[in-house]
Amino acid sequence: MEENAVVSEAKQYIVVKLDDEQYGIDITFIDNIVRMQQVTRVPKAQYFFEGVINLRGEIIPVMNLRLKFGLEQKETTNATRIIIVKLENNAKIGILVDEVREVVTLEEDDIEKVVHDEQGMNLIGVGKYKETLISLLNIQGIIQDLDNM
Repeated sequence: MEENAVVSEAKQYIVVKLDDEQYGIDITFIDNIVRMQQVTRVPKAQYFFEGVINLRGEIIPVMNLRLKFGLEQKETTNATRIIIVKLENNAKIGILVDEVREVVTLEEDDIEKVVHDEQGMNLIGVGKYKETLISLLNIQGIIQDLDNM
């Protein structure tokens, strides 16, 4: 390798499914992935906020990504998962998804940046992996709505 060769930075993403769409979440934000469990409702919460779970003594709010993205509510299945995401201030939030698929590694060249999306900065780009496209989620943008609760 030459000394001045540019090294492209690869990132890993957890690929999740909502309906037939695939979304990628930067693995550096992932704290844990847990099976669906009892969610306790919270009164007067935003429509996409499922409630809270008790995960090993820690109370964690859970957001339904389907509802956040304007999709229909769907029955939970054996594949339904709650992805526990750790934020900058060490706070955690659960994100409810239909299914967790796999971990993929994307090079910078595999990602098309999104200038602005219609959902208000929910995406940072679209990744090309094998023959599929993966919408890469802007976790901070999606979660900032919860700060207003």
